[in-house]
Amino acid sequence: MSKVVENLITLLKLESIGEGKFLGRSQDIGLPKLFGGQVVGQALSAAHQTVENRTAHSLHCYFLRPGDARLAVEFDVETVRDGGSFSVRHVKASQAGKVILSMTASFHIQEEGFEHYDPIPNVPGPECFESEWDLHQKHSNELPEKIRELFLAERPIERRIVENQNPFRPRHGIAKRHVWLKSIASLPDEELVHQSMLAYATDYGFLDTALVPHGISLGNPYLNIASLDHSIWFHRPFRLDEWLLYVADSPSAAGARGFVRGQIFNKEGVLVASTVQEGLLRYTKKSK
Repeated sequence: MSKVVENLITLLKLESIGEGKFLGRSQDIGLPKLFGGQVVGQALSAAHQTVENRTAHSLHCYFLRPGDARLAVEFDVETVRDGGSFSVRHVKASQAGKVILSMTASFHIQEEGFEHYDPIPNVPGPECFESEWDLHQKHSNELPEKIRELFLAERPIERRIVENQNPFRPRHGIAKRHVWLKSIASLPDEELVHQSMLAYATDYGFLDTALVPHGISLGNPYLNIASLDHSIWFHRPFRLDEWLLYVADSPSAAGARGFVRGQIFNKEGVLVASTVQEGLLRYTKKSK
């Protein structure tokens, strides 16, 4: 197994330090703040460890404070309810005694019922596109030296963007993106591993979709961008070591906030998960 994939699996498996309490280490990936997807994935893992024979079907998070990659994260899980079919957990993630994320997650027994889903968009397969890492390598001369190592580092999740373009010189376009993604190595047959890793991956590059109509790069020095909340619905089982298509669109940006929605399909065209996020998009450059 790839070392970076093994490290991510380990990162998302928490240490139990008491009843409903867990400790997770932090991952410094070179960003100014702790990566939000890490805390979401770990919070889901913490909640899951307090539930038996039920699978997460939804989670809703608020990012309350920026995290610090130098500090461990403490997770406190409250049992809100264990019913006949559903279990609900509330999770608080804290650093230095301050809450950085609040999550409510719901778990459900396996049941049969009505079945339908949106069709997968008609886009070429992942074999038609270069990986995001290859694009970063190709345009590395355009990267400021202080962030070059961050963008060129090996990542556990490979991403192939359908709207293939220079990621550091974005063009104005429609607020929609299609991204093929999968783990760069095989994963264990544990549903929590696949769900928590997808939770980790869905926060990466999601809010960027709201910048596409404005032709603004994440590296723009006048841009302050941060996730405010994040929600995921797991509709069906999936494997993250097989290609998934992440379709994201942004129907609105206003009041220094961007709103994005996502659908995730497997290679067979079945909708396996949906996401929604709102984030801060504060642009401080004065208009000419």
